[in-house]
Amino acid sequence: MMTKKTISASRASLILFLCQMITALEVPLDPILLKELSQPPTITQQSPKDYIVDPRENIVIQCEAKGKPPPSFSWTRNGTHFDIDKDARVTVKPNSGTLVINIMNGGKAEAYEGVYQCTARNERGAAISNNIVIRPSRSPLWTKEKVEPKYVREGDPLVLHCSPPVGLPPPIIFWMDNSFQRLPQNERVSQGLNGDLYFSNVKPEDTREDYICYARFNHTQTIQQKQPISVKVFSMDSLNETISANLSDTDFYGAKPLTERRPTLLTPVGSTSNKVELRGNVLLLECIAEGLPTPVIRWIKEGGELPINRTFFENFKKTLKIIEVSEADSGKYKCVARNLLGSTHHTITVTVKAAPYWITAPRNLVLSPGEDGTLICRANGNPKPNISWLTNGVPIAIAPEDPSRKVDGDTIIFSDVQERSSAVYQCNASNEYGYLLANAFVNVLAEPPRILTPANKLYQIIANNPALLDCAFFGSPVPEIEWFKGVKGSILHGDLYVFHDNGTLEIPVAQKDSTGTYTCVARNKLGKVQNEVHLEVKDPTMIIKQPEYKIIQKGGQVSFECTIKHDRTLMPTITWLKDNGELPVDERFIIHKDSLAIMNVTDKDDGTYTCVANTTLDSVSASAILTVVAATPTPAIIYDRPDPPFDLELTDQLERSIQLSWIPGYDNNSPITNFVIEYEDAMREPGVWHYQTEVHGTQTTVQLKLSPYVNYSFRVIAVNEIGRSQPSEASEQYLTKAAKPDENPSGVQGIGSEPDNLVIIWEPLKGFQSNGPGLQYKVSWRQKDVGDEWTSVIVANVSKYIVSGTPTFVPYEIKVQALNDLGYAPEPAEVIGHSGEDLPMVAPGNVQVHIVNSTLAKVHWDPVPLKTVRGHLQGYRIYYWKVQSLSKRRRRHVEKKILTFSGNKTHGMLPGLEPYSSYKLNVRVVNGKGEGPASPDKLFKTPEGVPSSPSFLKISNPTLDSLTLEWGPPTHPNGVLIAYTIKFQPINSTHELGPLIEIRIPANETSLILSNLNYSTRYKFYFYAQTSVGSGSQITEEAVTIMDEAGILPPALGAGKAMASRQVDIATQGWFIGLMCAVALLILILLIVCFIRRNKGGKYPVKEKEDAHADPEIQPMKEDDGTFGEYSDAEDHKPLKKGSRTPSDRTVKKEDSDDSLVDYGEGVNGQFNEDGSFIGQYSGKKEKEPAEGNESSEAPSPVNAMNSFV
Repeated sequence: MMTKKTISASRASLILFLCQMITALEVPLDPILLKELSQPPTITQQSPKDYIVDPRENIVIQCEAKGKPPPSFSWTRNGTHFDIDKDARVTVKPNSGTLVINIMNGGKAEAYEGVYQCTARNERGAAISNNIVIRPSRSPLWTKEKVEPKYVREGDPLVLHCSPPVGLPPPIIFWMDNSFQRLPQNERVSQGLNGDLYFSNVKPEDTREDYICYARFNHTQTIQQKQPISVKVFSMDSLNETISANLSDTDFYGAKPLTERRPTLLTPVGSTSNKVELRGNVLLLECIAEGLPTPVIRWIKEGGELPINRTFFENFKKTLKIIEVSEADSGKYKCVARNLLGSTHHTITVTVKAAPYWITAPRNLVLSPGEDGTLICRANGNPKPNISWLTNGVPIAIAPEDPSRKVDGDTIIFSDVQERSSAVYQCNASNEYGYLLANAFVNVLAEPPRILTPANKLYQIIANNPALLDCAFFGSPVPEIEWFKGVKGSILHGDLYVFHDNGTLEIPVAQKDSTGTYTCVARNKLGKVQNEVHLEVKDPTMIIKQPEYKIIQKGGQVSFECTIKHDRTLMPTITWLKDNGELPVDERFIIHKDSLAIMNVTDKDDGTYTCVANTTLDSVSASAILTVVAATPTPAIIYDRPDPPFDLELTDQLERSIQLSWIPGYDNNSPITNFVIEYEDAMREPGVWHYQTEVHGTQTTVQLKLSPYVNYSFRVIAVNEIGRSQPSEASEQYLTKAAKPDENPSGVQGIGSEPDNLVIIWEPLKGFQSNGPGLQYKVSWRQKDVGDEWTSVIVANVSKYIVSGTPTFVPYEIKVQALNDLGYAPEPAEVIGHSGEDLPMVAPGNVQVHIVNSTLAKVHWDPVPLKTVRGHLQGYRIYYWKVQSLSKRRRRHVEKKILTFSGNKTHGMLPGLEPYSSYKLNVRVVNGKGEGPASPDKLFKTPEGVPSSPSFLKISNPTLDSLTLEWGPPTHPNGVLIAYTIKFQPINSTHELGPLIEIRIPANETSLILSNLNYSTRYKFYFYAQTSVGSGSQITEEAVTIMDEAGILPPALGAGKAMASRQVDIATQGWFIGLMCAVALLILILLIVCFIRRNKGGKYPVKEKEDAHADPEIQPMKEDDGTFGEYSDAEDHKPLKKGSRTPSDRTVKKEDSDDSLVDYGEGVNGQFNEDGSFIGQYSGKKEKEPAEGNESSEAPSPVNAMNSFV
């Protein structure tokens, strides 16, 4: 049905293009199908556009193409037909368009310079190659010149010019000395891009006569050498003497004394310059300065930044290198040379142009008659390229007309194509910097559907696995595919199946009921075809009885079971493994259908045994460990080592072998298990014996293999279970003839110790391995995959050779061959080594930090390009450090931490971070040389966490009903404190906890007075701080309120009855009765002592007695806290803190007390009668008046101690 809406021309083109993308055919690579289908030619291989050939070898210009029928080939040279038959030196490879020009027999490559183009043609069209420009490489000699010596004053600049000959391609320049060693370069001395050697300032050690510039021409594998340049540097101390003795003033660059000077540029000259580079190339900018001290170079881009990951600094930062340049890299680049005396700069204006490059290259079209399609050719460049079309190699403007095509700039639109529309189209995009040429054919085919999958193909899978049923097809137009199950089944659809564009039917989880016949139907307007495939779903193989762990005595037997269940149509095989390897070949191992038995178990049988059940579709396994223990010991029999063998004899003496025989000694009741044969090389190591071989204890003759050029002696040692015998007497000597080496050095490696060298090391041959005199080594190397010839050197008495002047970290093929005076060893195997590593050039980019929690962060980064690692990638290293705590707002000493992640990782975790803190980190890549540059520092912050416990909790000033709490903030707040919480509860005499009370305190408080507490009661406190995240760790403390001085609860508290009942309860306790008995006994003893003293005459000075003796029997309380012994909480088992039982003023001190026994009486009137009896009543209350100006203090009496428990 027609729509009423109109479609613009541009949208119509877009829709047409999308239709082409949807309907264009891909021809399957089916050999039968390809033989039957016609196809226009396609160029499959051709030589490069700019083809530099070796003038010493035949010229091969490649042109390969495919098509049906096979295409024929023709060539043009410099725009005109190239008649191959008229030139005897030119041939074409069979079934190919490749030209071979024979110049090996008198021909000249220069005669065949020119522009070549190949055309491949068949009945459906013609494809053409690029214009191939053939030029022979050139390596001209250096022009003859007289090189004058250079005389220069210390500190002055110097430039040694190379001026190499112009070659094709340009040569590689390097400076070396007469010993072929690279001249050292640094910030002061370096080679410029033009090959000249620049000295920012010279030093006396620069004096030498062999500054040699070399030019290496890779295509011809030749190296040209310039005449050596002599440089002599005169120091200021010897300058006057040298001038007067040898030189005139004109021989010097200047006569000024050695002074420091600001930088000036040696290259480039002036303050500005221009540079044009093409897109995709490498941009190289250079600044080399002179000055004293040596200047350092810095590069900046005006109005922007140097591109990350594409910028490199070479030649000690004198060269700025930007790879894969684009138009965005255009701009002004400034190099600044600076030393202590000043700076200079140069600005280079870079313009990036672009040869044409593809945006959309044209693609082959396979259409059916009557269909539509488009060829699109879109390219860009600077300047913008011109697009032109050709058909079958002819400009489309003069080609035969085709009513089905219409050219619209970079697009050819096809409509209602017919078979005659088949052709090959060429798109040419060109500007002043180059061109692109692409072939794309339009092949119009009318083909009914074909199914390429074999008929009745059987698929077998294990249940619960995916099943993939193929239906490869072809047709033009593209056929539609449908699948059916069973003979009369309906079309398959729904979530149980997946239909792939290539016709494959996927059953993601096949079950037993998925078994059956499936039919694939392909249809288009030219016909219909179908194919059947069969699916069988099998039961999985399972081990229903697995082998079990066994412990067996040595000499016993053991059996492992392995019973399997499998699909009855599959034939399983059971394999037994020991320690993941094959079972030993031993008749003691007996394999049954469902088990493995081991007879006469030995220590070697210890290990892991695995049963593996395999079918054609699946495999399962199960393992068990066998542990072998010592057998029950039997009465020991004394054995001894055997006696040494004797009567050694050498027979059958040949160049490489000899027979040795002997007579065994007595075995001393322990059978000889084996004989060990040793040899001595009397020529090289007299007196040193080496292991040769060993044989079974029943053998007394052995054929020994010998090496050339060795003076052999042999001896034999017998071995039994007890040990080894003494060696036999040595045999007669036998000298073998010299020969070429049989083997080459082992352990050949190629590693670099410096970025520009390759160190080749090997394990030298030992002793008789040389096979003859004059042992040497032929060391050969060449750079891998560049087509270099082998470079070789012969050395002796070393195991290392250093190749200088290599590129940084490139692979080399290496081989080391042994030789002696009689010839070479066999050709050695090649090993791959690498020249020296250098530090990585770039830092990882796009560093991102993801905060996991307050102590853990995940770091992501982009990997650096492998070619910038310049060595073996070992991993990435993260440096991170804490900048400051966000809660304390003060910076701390920076302590950097390092984490290394091996391999080509792109992320890592940072553990152990401090909450609510500011951190910085950077990432570096690591190779075998060290670390690369650091990425820009990344700042990140950790969120708040829960705080640590308060730094302290102090409880003081106890009164009858209050306590004072003081505390310190947490050492690690881990965020912003929002409050403190105090929880407390009373503890009674049986250590039971009372109700818990909670108080929330503002975060800025540091103390609190708790009121309305019970008198003489112990409390337990729990204290912690809080942030917005949650509560931190708590600390606990205990304290006791004091008792009133009269020992009676004040009426105001209204707890008289409670106190009374409490006293009754305590008085009935056993511990209280025991305590009172102890106090009574103590008083009785004191009374008796006083009575005796009084009968002897005189008064009893109680205080003097106490001060003099401090009898512990009358000092039951602790001197430090006035309590009876230790008190521990039943819950925490912790002693009470010091002073928890003392009055608030903490003034109880032994030396300050004036107490005597009179204080145990009631009031100040308590006294002794003349007979020493105690006057007054025993009371739980006492009052003490100040005496002689001393402050009153509560005595540490037993009564007061008792009251503290009431």
